[in-house]
Amino acid sequence: MRSRPGASLTLPAVSAHRSASARAGTRRSILAVLLLAGGLWCLAAHAQEAGREAAPSAAAPQDPSQLGVLDWLRRMHQAARQTSYVGTFVVSAATGDLSSARIWHACEGDLQIERVEALSGPPRSTFRRNDLVLTFLPEAGVVKSERRDNVEVFPNLLGASETSIAALYGARLLGKGRVAGIDADVVQIVPRDGLRFGYRVWSERRSGLVLKLQTLDTEGGVVEQSAFSEVQLDAPLKVQALDQMMSSTGGYRVEKSELRRTSAEAEGWALKVPVAGFKPVSCYRRALGARSPAGERTVQWTFSDGLATVSLFIEPFDPQQAGPETVMQLGATYTLTRRLAGEGEAGWWLTAVGEVPPRTLDAFARSLARTR
Repeated sequence: MRSRPGASLTLPAVSAHRSASARAGTRRSILAVLLLAGGLWCLAAHAQEAGREAAPSAAAPQDPSQLGVLDWLRRMHQAARQTSYVGTFVVSAATGDLSSARIWHACEGDLQIERVEALSGPPRSTFRRNDLVLTFLPEAGVVKSERRDNVEVFPNLLGASETSIAALYGARLLGKGRVAGIDADVVQIVPRDGLRFGYRVWSERRSGLVLKLQTLDTEGGVVEQSAFSEVQLDAPLKVQALDQMMSSTGGYRVEKSELRRTSAEAEGWALKVPVAGFKPVSCYRRALGARSPAGERTVQWTFSDGLATVSLFIEPFDPQQAGPETVMQLGATYTLTRRLAGEGEAGWWLTAVGEVPPRTLDAFARSLARTR
């Protein structure tokens, strides 16, 4: 995610937890955190039924102080699906890392289309039309194409029922504020255990669109902040114009990364003990094409608690490719790498990624087991 503009803000993710990567699509730059873990993507057309059920009208009730966590999340979720906007979005981490992008987001019925132009780091333009994502890399002359059918958004509302979300998180109204000159309600989303982060959200008072999001660690400190520095709501954007720009791939080499749906059971994996609150929402075998045949043996198993998302990337261990076992932090996104033992074979390599505390990734790693 999870990823964060308009409350589609990639959380993600982080978005999968949306994925710029040097290995198995998991090592993300600050900008990629913005795009994926920050949740720039609105919920895709193939969102889980739980997400659709949890996203009714975005109309604001008379008294915001009476809203519960589900009321706020529904409102933010729906606003991201109905609001067109243009703005500059900035992500900053407690480590001092800073990244920004210009965003054009248009909605027309069930069609969501978005353009994100990097303003820092290497030149990069990313387009999304529903579940199709194209990333233009002009310096390399490459367009990376990928379909993502369950993206890391905030709030993604995937993989969890209303009852379970309310059992995992609470909400309280902190007051009023302003972001980029726009009035907002300030809401704190409070986790009920130490396996997930909390959030402080600035939600546009009229529509519910998320204008600013702070991810809070278990001590209440801000580990990452995402916010519009300026934004025009209800911008007169033309879906057709963005779609035409997205289709202009002339002069680029298009590299496709396909995700083939599978199941953890079919791939021979299971969790010995479920991680509290997290439910599996998808499992894919990644097919990266002839340029990376080893990628076809990588399994991506994704879990969500309705807000936070964790992705497990499992592949055969290759001593020439694998780095050290470690835990890395990039803003609110943690990455854990670990070798898993295997009987009569070299074993497996796990890369676990999520906008969750490192103890949560460790719980997944300890519980992951080979079944055949």
